[in-house]
Amino acid sequence: MKFSVYQVSRKGGRPLNEDRLGYTYTRAAVLLVLADGMGGHPEGEKAAEIAVQVFTQRFRAQARPALPDPRAFLEGAVLAASEAIVAYAREHSMPDNPRTTAVAAVLQNGQITALHSGDSRLYWVRQGQLRARTRDHTYHDKPELFRNLPPGINRSVLFTCLGSESAPLFDVLGPEPLGDGDRLLLCSDGLWSVVDDAGVAAGLHGLPLKEAVSQLADEAVRKGGRHGDNVSLLALEWEAEAEADFAATEVILPDALETEAVSTFGDVEPADPGALADFDDEAIERTIAEINEAIRRTALRKAP
Repeated sequence: MKFSVYQVSRKGGRPLNEDRLGYTYTRAAVLLVLADGMGGHPEGEKAAEIAVQVFTQRFRAQARPALPDPRAFLEGAVLAASEAIVAYAREHSMPDNPRTTAVAAVLQNGQITALHSGDSRLYWVRQGQLRARTRDHTYHDKPELFRNLPPGINRSVLFTCLGSESAPLFDVLGPEPLGDGDRLLLCSDGLWSVVDDAGVAAGLHGLPLKEAVSQLADEAVRKGGRHGDNVSLLALEWEAEAEADFAATEVILPDALETEAVSTFGDVEPADPGALADFDDEAIERTIAEINEAIRRTALRKAP
């Protein structure tokens, strides 16, 4: 297993970077994970940090050197991460929970399995063509999930996240086979809100991975301007098979960091994925109501 990784996280026009991202791998499996702390809630950066740490720690505890079931791992990790954020809020007697989106991917046996909750995205590009991208948990991107949209709801508002008292909704992609030279990009909405899908696919093609990702980050920061969102990108290029017997983890916590690695990997026990919740219109509407109430409280605090 051989791959190249490049990651960058920038504040953009915000005073604080609430994005967190990282990767870890063994000689048989790779985990990529990115989380974007949500505005309108306290300590979004802490929620994102907890999410990334839960995913990476569980991976390193369970891949020995492969995961028994990548999908079960991802489903268990997203539920555990959300519960850890809720526990953090209770431990600190917070009046409102920190919250975050999350997107994660496991590469194992030449296949990708990915999960996302919220509007942090995964793009999968092959030879400059967009093979797949995740669809956001918003009415705008997933209108079929709503039979009756509650009145007054912004169609771009997320209806799920990690850190809510309700279990997070999530979608799983794969497992699907990877091709030599395929590129994967996990990103926060600071990129895709200003660069469309075609621009992301084109930007990932034709340049070495480091240059491609750096240029996409530069473009997003430039287009976002002084009021632009945090911009975080974690990209991987899948290469030919190779062997290695080591393991490593790289987790981005502060702002404006860029790191690169060309690697293979090594070592993690079967995960307990936990019981998956049943999701219905009522659960979705409860989550929407929670998010909108938090946004309303934030607007009141900011009002003169």
